[in-house]
Amino acid sequence: MAPRILLARHGQTEWSLAGKHTGRTDIPLLDEGRRGAKLLGERLHQTPYAGLPDVEVRTSPLSRARDTCELAGFGTRARTWDALLEWDYGAYEGLTPADIQSLRPGWLIWRDGVPEGETLADMTARADEVVTWARSQDRDVLLFAHGHILRSIGARWLGLPLDFAARIRLNPTSLSILGWAYGEPAIESWNDVGHLAG
Repeated sequence: MAPRILLARHGQTEWSLAGKHTGRTDIPLLDEGRRGAKLLGERLHQTPYAGLPDVEVRTSPLSRARDTCELAGFGTRARTWDALLEWDYGAYEGLTPADIQSLRPGWLIWRDGVPEGETLADMTARADEVVTWARSQDRDVLLFAHGHILRSIGARWLGLPLDFAARIRLNPTSLSILGWAYGEPAIESWNDVGHLAG
């Protein structure tokens, strides 16, 4: 069977709650984020996942992703990977979309990028690196990372330009699965937060 990618976005942080662009700033999880990570772990250790005994686990090196991975019960199996770092937002780090709109009306990150940070081409290349690696595996992979890089991976898994990611929202501590349908790359599930109901 062709490998799939399971995507786990990190739990809630102070900046994600406030809508601030959190790229390389290492913001810790809130208590709510820690609770969500544990609930995600409980879900992944129950049917139909049963702890994903054969899955390859990778995590962003930033603490909010690593801690989510650890709290979900996959820390001892995970390897950190810089390709899973969040977008480097450059001059827009720590700003909300409203802050940026006041500086640059009509701005959309997926079309316009960011000054002094990673370009759209940079993000596409990183997402492609992850997709190529995942497809080369002989088993499913589980990635703990961040909203924009995971959305980028989703777009590139489908073979679509990066700006498609603007249309696939991703909440903290969500679970998404990229797989196959009739031999073509497909979204099996997206932005599933059912486990957060507890």
